[in-house]
Amino acid sequence: MVKIILNGVATEVDAEGEMPLLWALRDELGLTGTKYGCGIGACGACTVHLDGNPVRACLTPLDTVDGKQITTIEGLGKDVLHPVQEAWIEENVPQCGYCQSGQIMSAVALLKGNADPSDADIDAAMSGNLCRCGTYLRIRKAIRVAAKAMYSHERA
Repeated sequence: MVKIILNGVATEVDAEGEMPLLWALRDELGLTGTKYGCGIGACGACTVHLDGNPVRACLTPLDTVDGKQITTIEGLGKDVLHPVQEAWIEENVPQCGYCQSGQIMSAVALLKGNADPSDADIDAAMSGNLCRCGTYLRIRKAIRVAAKAMYSHERA
């Protein structure tokens, strides 16, 4: 039995410790917003936050997250959309949408510590997230829009 804080709620997962977090989230807990992409951590579709940091859920064994906080795309904007989610909509980022939950989770992690990311900052933070539709320019623009929304009060 693994105990986690999942999207702010104490949760127990009754599964084998070597099960990837991705499958525990999807198959055991019914949270399907986190996607399976490659299974080797190269595409970023399965990105979630572990104690506030982006990780690849396909590579994270369940027994390594015991007692930790996990945030998935479902927990990001529970009551109101996160500014990154709003920017994604405003900038029409998704095409097929498959990679978008991982993209959003990586963008949120970037903006948590960087109010005004440069192109190089964005590229570095997002380099592990692949988009087969090639919406990278819209992703970059949405990140800038979200940063303004999140930090405009600090610049005034």
